[in-house]
Amino acid sequence: MSTQAEQHSAPDGWREDNRAMWDERVPVHVAGAYYDLDGFRAHPDVLRDFETAEVGDVTGRTLLHLQCHIGTDTLSWAHRGAARVVGLDFSAPAVEAARSLAAGLGHGPGRAAFVTSDVYDAADAVPEPSYDIVYTGLGALCWLPDIRRWAQTAASLVAPGGFLYLAEFHPITEALDYATGLRIVRDYFSRDAQVYDEPGTYADPGAFTFRNRSVQWQHTLGDVVSALAATGLRIEFLHEHDVSLFPAFENFEVRDGYHRFPADHPRIPLIYSLKATKSR
Repeated sequence: MSTQAEQHSAPDGWREDNRAMWDERVPVHVAGAYYDLDGFRAHPDVLRDFETAEVGDVTGRTLLHLQCHIGTDTLSWAHRGAARVVGLDFSAPAVEAARSLAAGLGHGPGRAAFVTSDVYDAADAVPEPSYDIVYTGLGALCWLPDIRRWAQTAASLVAPGGFLYLAEFHPITEALDYATGLRIVRDYFSRDAQVYDEPGTYADPGAFTFRNRSVQWQHTLGDVVSALAATGLRIEFLHEHDVSLFPAFENFEVRDGYHRFPADHPRIPLIYSLKATKSR
């Protein structure tokens, strides 16, 4: 039985393949209906209700968003009153899109700044040494082979008295069959790199794309929590949610704005969230 986070293997060229894939998909995401940037400009808030409830009032606080993609979540925190938000992503086209979106909303770089950097190098890339809130949103950790290094980097950027907030897809979903979510068909504890070669994008499965090879990793819930605890942060809570943001399973239904299993389906966690604080 494995009880401690282990180092994941990382095939040659994984970072370059992943960056190239994300770079190519940015124009599709900017123009498509999935992110609906015209709608976002009219109402710049796409945060999930459990996130806003768990993070609480951000008025007057500084916030760093790691792996921010095109910045919609980042700018949503600014809309909710954060004094300054900084988004970081390794895709230069994504960062440029985020900057353009911020400028169109009237946020100058003093209010909303975006930087291009690998997340592991964040401490050397962001403009301030620490932030009241370090935020990582859904679908980020699977792109990283070393969860302990991520935790150390993220924790180092939390200001004394501040906290890290993470919302992420629950790893148990990767072990279940995609048709019904009732059978375990994959190894939950697998730490092997998962190499995919699939066209399109979650935002537009029918989009024509050239850069289709990507590498991902599965991190167990225990690995993530243990990695953060090892940094000295205090885990305040770990919550599990029975909702998702996309149709991960073929029998999902949309209810109350979320993708869910049918009402008669056994409930399982689809997303988890946690808060970890740094002492003053």
